[in-house]
Amino acid sequence: MSSILIVLNLKTYLEGTGENSVRIAQACKDVADDSGIDIAVAPQFCDIYRVASQVDIPVYSQHLDSVGAGSFTGHAFSRCIKDAGAVGTLINHSERRLTLAEIDASVQAAKKSGLATIVCTNNVPTSAAAAALSPDYVAVEPPELIGSGIPVSKADPAVVTGSVEAILKVNPAVKVLCGAGISKGEDLAAALELGSVGVLLASGIVKAASPKAALEDLVSKI
Repeated sequence: MSSILIVLNLKTYLEGTGENSVRIAQACKDVADDSGIDIAVAPQFCDIYRVASQVDIPVYSQHLDSVGAGSFTGHAFSRCIKDAGAVGTLINHSERRLTLAEIDASVQAAKKSGLATIVCTNNVPTSAAAAALSPDYVAVEPPELIGSGIPVSKADPAVVTGSVEAILKVNPAVKVLCGAGISKGEDLAAALELGSVGVLLASGIVKAASPKAALEDLVSKI
């Protein structure tokens, strides 16, 4: 396994829905195999099994609730997510925000089901608070830069370096991912230089004319 991790969030883009999710996942696998860099995908709930059963690639859920088995209609149950083929989950994405107590409960529920956890944060204090909950990763993403095409590594590098430093003080076992506006090889290289171990990205790859070519560019400077 590579020490670098790329996680591609398919969100609810049509380009990443249904059979399109499989095509993008296959492109991710091809580039991962060629580059030796770990690439995972986070499809919609309904596509987790579709992707996991057809492509040999790590699959993450886009969200996870802390509920157990029982009367919880409409919730994202960790056991079901795991059984569908996911190996991990995003928690507290800026488009699906939770309270700190809910983040903690979701992290614990994921751990009980054997799922890796990526907690999304938007600033240094939130990153430090998230690290105290002992997720596997914290992904730093200022919401205003998501989908902007402006990488956080250029617009606000201090939020990445500051988060790395704060997380190391709170829990050195937690790794940092850099998100928001990431799409090119220079963005990934800059994110790594700032102390992260990889990136969480979405539209720059999912909505590209050729997701595979965009991924090849992303890893080209590593």
